[in-house]
Amino acid sequence: MTEVEYSAQRRFVWPVRVYHEDTDGAGVVYYANYLRYFERARTEWLRALGFEQPDLAAQHGVVFVVRSIAVEYLLPARFNDALAVSVELASAGASQIRVNQQVSRADKTLVQAQVRLACVSIAALKPVKMPEPLSVKISEKTRTT
Repeated sequence: MTEVEYSAQRRFVWPVRVYHEDTDGAGVVYYANYLRYFERARTEWLRALGFEQPDLAAQHGVVFVVRSIAVEYLLPARFNDALAVSVELASAGASQIRVNQQVSRADKTLVQAQVRLACVSIAALKPVKMPEPLSVKISEKTRTT
């Protein structure tokens, strides 16, 4: 997989290669690095929707923060594996988004997570409504299933 993929089913897939720096002494991806893969995939997902995080901060004064995450580690990834990290919209409210994420290798799911993101004001660090253009775009993705 060399290209980012966005299906009509709200599922965004971003490819990642495991580097030596991602692994522990046994050559297995260190558990916390999956959180980095998830974060990067969410950033690319927003970019694919047409939104850059620095622009959301500068133009709307908001950022997204992880409110909660539940992760299940099923199988290990190893050095040089080609992985696919997915983001699938589960639900969206006025100030939060829930996504399901997976890391897979070929047809095997290695790690899965349920992530709740909150849109917060940079100034107050309190939840606020998502900017309307983003809310509209996410609503469109919700209706495409």
